[in-house]
Amino acid sequence: MRTHIIARKTHKWLGLFIGLQVVIWSLSGLYMTVVHIDTIHGDHLVRSTHQRFAAADSLVDPVALASANGANAVRLAWLRDQPLFVTTSEAGETAFDASTGKLVAGPNEAAIRELARSYYTGREPILAARLITDIPGEIRGRKPPLWQVEFDHWNKPTFYLSPVTGELVSRRHELWRIFDFVWMLHIMDYDERENVNNTLLRVFTWGAVLMALSGVWLLLYAFPKKKKKKALTK
Repeated sequence: MRTHIIARKTHKWLGLFIGLQVVIWSLSGLYMTVVHIDTIHGDHLVRSTHQRFAAADSLVDPVALASANGANAVRLAWLRDQPLFVTTSEAGETAFDASTGKLVAGPNEAAIRELARSYYTGREPILAARLITDIPGEIRGRKPPLWQVEFDHWNKPTFYLSPVTGELVSRRHELWRIFDFVWMLHIMDYDERENVNNTLLRVFTWGAVLMALSGVWLLLYAFPKKKKKKALTK
């Protein structure tokens, strides 16, 4: 009887302590499996682009261009159909016309709106476009400044564009934001929402294992024990 009481109390207190988080794990896991990951990524919001090519002999030397401007990296990008060499230095990114090597000014708000509409698969109008320097948590890790373009749709699609080239840097929407929130609850990293090996998660995980084992232990007492038949005496 004593071990039965210990098993019952152990399961009860572990259930009170761990049970809510187990429910959260179940519900958040359900959302993450029901909503397709491509939808979460927002692939359906962006038009597919065709590959573009530029003849090598029509472009300036990118290495010489980067060296002349004190850059430590250079890449090829496109602004509409114009090839650009984008150099990276401690000061950030700078765009140059890949055909002439001349500095290219970043797109203004009107151009950003036009580019955003060309990337977007929907027909809803742009609700707002602003150049931001305070990076929101939904694109944490990105470097400012960025153009933020919001569309007038129930899912609140938001595009983030480069102020240097007008390239689409990232996109977000409400289903992604819900995913980000339930992911935070699922991995129990309430700050950065990235660490899947944090101490709190480990403690609750082992607590859930112990709760399950104590349930098995308690289950053993749920089955009636067979009573030994007394031998018949004459």
